[in-house]
Amino acid sequence: MRVEHLLPAGLLGRRPVRVLVVGAGGTGSAIVMGLPYLHQAMRAWGHPYGLEVTLMDGDMVSETNCVRQPFSWSDVGQNKATVLINRINLFWGTKWNAQPTCFDEATLRSNHDRSPDLLIGCVDTRAARAVIDHSVCKKSSYVSYWLDLGNNASSGQFVLGQPLNGRNRRKADRLRTVSELYPEIADATVGEEPLPSCSAVEALERQEPFINQTLAASALAMLARLFRYGRLGHHGGFFNASTGQMAALSVDPDVWKRARRRLRGSLRSGH
Repeated sequence: MRVEHLLPAGLLGRRPVRVLVVGAGGTGSAIVMGLPYLHQAMRAWGHPYGLEVTLMDGDMVSETNCVRQPFSWSDVGQNKATVLINRINLFWGTKWNAQPTCFDEATLRSNHDRSPDLLIGCVDTRAARAVIDHSVCKKSSYVSYWLDLGNNASSGQFVLGQPLNGRNRRKADRLRTVSELYPEIADATVGEEPLPSCSAVEALERQEPFINQTLAASALAMLARLFRYGRLGHHGGFFNASTGQMAALSVDPDVWKRARRRLRGSLRSGH
């Protein structure tokens, strides 16, 4: 039973849509560098306030980051979020914000009166994703959407969900989050991928170029359709660079149920 997801009434109100991007690495930098285009498009479509963006990351730019992330040698040693937001504000004339710290469970509590409408997670560990999951699913959280992007060497996914919290109630057509559909993605006990590479060659061996940009562009295109038309027929996608295929994740309760059944089956079998 494929259905369409409808944008909640009032989200495009008399203020900007508040966006918090967590992570300014390969995917996060691609997302935040694309958000000004969505901001401009929304204003042209009749939403005069557009987006209000905050980028959060506690990491500093390293020499290896200059290989496949939008940093130069002159940025080395500076905070990633600060570098990118300063660049965007200078070019686009925006007044977006950088928070040179890591996301933790106190982040949303400290900004309760200015809770993000959309949290975009671009983190590369299960533990970091679990922190986001726990934070957005609390009753005290009023995050409307959680968009998660993740990848490995040659494939990746993006999933838009509505976490169960003080804003989103339990109902059949609520968009399931990535952790509800694929719980292992936020389970730190499964183990983590190898640590970030220390050399340019190793970085390119562990992850092919353009994976991040492909996922970011596809996720932003999905958000653009949601904000322009107020509806979506899909809420995510899976990309495989080896085959060139992109598969959409439909807004379909039957698909969500099958994902849950697969999870229960794997738990019973002990895998």
